[in-house]
Amino acid sequence: MSPEIALSKNALVRWLAKPAAQFTKADIIRYITENGIEMVNFMYPAGDGRLKTLNFVINDLAYLETILSLGERVDGSSLFPFISAGSSDLYVLPRFRTAFLDPFAKLPTVTMLCSFFDKDGRELDSSPEHTLHKACQEFTRATGLYFEAMGELEYYVIAPDDGKFPATDQRGYHESAPFAKFTDFRTLCMHCIAQTGGQIKYGHSEVGSFTLNGTVYEQNEIEFLPVRAEDAADQLMLAKWCIRNLGYQHGLDVTFAPKITVGKAGSGLHIHMRIVDADGRNMMVGPDGRLSETARKAIAGLMLLAPAITAFGNTNPTSYFRLVPHQEAPTNICWGDRNRSVLVRVPLGWTAKADMCATINPGTEPCKTDAAKKQTIEIRSADGSADVYQLIAGLAVAVRYGFEIENALQIADDTYVDVNIHSAENAEKANRLSHLPADCQASAQALDDLRAIFQAHDVFSPGMIDGIIRRLRSYDPAESAAAKTDSAKMRALVSRHFHCG
Repeated sequence: MSPEIALSKNALVRWLAKPAAQFTKADIIRYITENGIEMVNFMYPAGDGRLKTLNFVINDLAYLETILSLGERVDGSSLFPFISAGSSDLYVLPRFRTAFLDPFAKLPTVTMLCSFFDKDGRELDSSPEHTLHKACQEFTRATGLYFEAMGELEYYVIAPDDGKFPATDQRGYHESAPFAKFTDFRTLCMHCIAQTGGQIKYGHSEVGSFTLNGTVYEQNEIEFLPVRAEDAADQLMLAKWCIRNLGYQHGLDVTFAPKITVGKAGSGLHIHMRIVDADGRNMMVGPDGRLSETARKAIAGLMLLAPAITAFGNTNPTSYFRLVPHQEAPTNICWGDRNRSVLVRVPLGWTAKADMCATINPGTEPCKTDAAKKQTIEIRSADGSADVYQLIAGLAVAVRYGFEIENALQIADDTYVDVNIHSAENAEKANRLSHLPADCQASAQALDDLRAIFQAHDVFSPGMIDGIIRRLRSYDPAESAAAKTDSAKMRALVSRHFHCG
């Protein structure tokens, strides 16, 4: 058994002795019949950005074969606002590569994520996961390359304050226990996510920490490793499901809301991206160790479509309480190296030639890993309200668009900033830069203006785009504007969207 299989936290991977990507129907049936599995769960994303669940009792082998082969009917009009009750029947079919032993089920249960099909047996054109699939296919068709992604999932854990070892207000970054109260909870979450197949990079406490009315609010983050973009979205969906379930089990409240209150750090959903070739070689770094033309074309596409991407990644009024000037969340449409005030950041990528490990560990063998493969670019605008499938699909479209325009490298040059965009030396450039939308209505208009690019090659369906625009325009702009300067009104609006996404 390979070390990758032996170290996997997914019970099916270890038992079947193969990567999840290679799971077949026969594998799932064999695991279920030989391990006393009593139940099968289907889960699938709906229009509210959350996973829904359908439970099956395993009556006999023929029934198991039937549900794995044919799926089941669901009411699409109750799941998606763009499907009418008159033509609402859809099929859900499990994707075997997503199978895991359910960590929350009372009975032994195998759970799988599903895809939607219409009455004619075709993948539902407007479903979130199929939209992402089409976006990735089109990216590869246009470039010959592959789009990978990973998320940084930020969230607040909320519990009564015991008054002991109080954390420093807004200074929680990488804090340790006992000043960080929920380290053990975070590690439980990480282990649970890994059991579902999530490829985790690390976890830590984040900047946001404060006490309000006898309640402690502590911000945490779990970050993933780059994987194919479709798997990245699945991992984020399952991660939120795991964190919420564990919070409920432990008597803790958890929120991925973009903003909780005035003057405290909001929670983002930063997405890192990289482009690889068929052999898995990272194309983000050139032979000289610097950011490649491939990466800069991708950045140009993100710069041009960033206003519309907020429609997928910043989906309710509280999103725009976070996107305000002079904080780490971006407002200007620009990019830079290691700069946390920009929209797209190029983080440190291990491109230096020094062997840092050997420097502090004399006698250590030279590193054999190609460090350049770690280089990504990071977009910092999205938050926990996002529909992660639509968001990553939108990013795939934007990155592909950067390859389709002639002046991409010039756009990248024009939107680059080398220090804090809010500094005095960048004032002139800041005045020339475009800005992200300031509210849901502006986001809706940006998507409407750019919809042809997202609908090209049938990636985003017109019905999906119409539904997103309609939802964004349904929010009262006057209420949102008033809440920006009135903390009581902000809290009321935050409460309404507390468990978004």
